Amino acid sequence: ISCPTVFKKLIELNPPDCNFMLLEYDRRFSVYENKFVYYDYKRPLDLPDELKGHSFDVVIADPPFLSEECLEKFTQTINFLRKDKVLLCTGSTMSDSAEKLLGVKKCSFIPKHGRNLANDFCCFVNYESKLLNYNIVN
Repeated sequence: ISCPTVFKKLIELNPPDCNFMLLEYDRRFSVYENKFVYYDYKRPLDLPDELKGHSFDVVIADPPFLSEECLEKFTQTINFLRKDKVLLCTGSTMSDSAEKLLGVKKCSFIPKHGRNLANDFCCFVNYESKLLNYNIVN
């Protein structure tokens, strides 16, 4: 959800036996047709009928704003879509809210942002991950 960079990499890699979609506000991604779903976090459950609840093994999300309201609405969408695993990328200021709302823990892996954002950017998961170095960081 709102992770166009991850989506583009998946398109490039085209992993076998991996179905994925991008839920995104930016309609420029509609060129990907059946892999794109327009998404407005302000209407978190306004999703097409084809997206059945609990139909994604992993949900990767990068909320566009560092606000409680944005994360709460993203949480509604994530909880509707996910079977189990969540990978959340957001600012470190959202750590407590992310843990409370999604049960995720901060990874020691620190994602880098191409535009050098002023905010500390973090990765959170609700599962053990050696690739993301799932060591609880305080």
